Amino acid sequence: MDNNENKYNETNNRFEEHEKEVAASRKEAVETSKRAAKILDDKKAVDVNILKLSDQTVIADCFVIATGTSSTHIKALADEVEFQLQEQLNVKPDHIEGFGNASWILLDYGTVIIHIFTKESRDFYNLERLWSDAEKVDFDIENSNTQSM
Repeated sequence: MDNNENKYNETNNRFEEHEKEVAASRKEAVETSKRAAKILDDKKAVDVNILKLSDQTVIADCFVIATGTSSTHIKALADEVEFQLQEQLNVKPDHIEGFGNASWILLDYGTVIIHIFTKESRDFYNLERLWSDAEKVDFDIENSNTQSM
């Protein structure tokens, strides 16, 4: 085997390893999103959705989008997601935005971004329309609070 062939095989092996790592990371992002969505639903968030964005952008692999019924409820939802994901998966958000006005709180976990809105803010920003090409991910929920407000 000549030197060029060795380099090709080495590059191909590294590429295959990278592809496996990316696939595992995306799968982990979907599972984290499902866990966050379940936590939000258990705390009575409304209209919880997961959008898989990995084919559309490098911003994140998934968005979890939910609506709270008041600013107090939105803060409680964000606190609970942060606490439960730390307890269950040992992950902390890289960044949190919006606790000041609590009409939209964003928890950024890198591959997963969780958006918790008031109804008015969610209607205004309409992330589902903006990312309409994204795949919607189902998650198992009993007695879901997915009715519209």
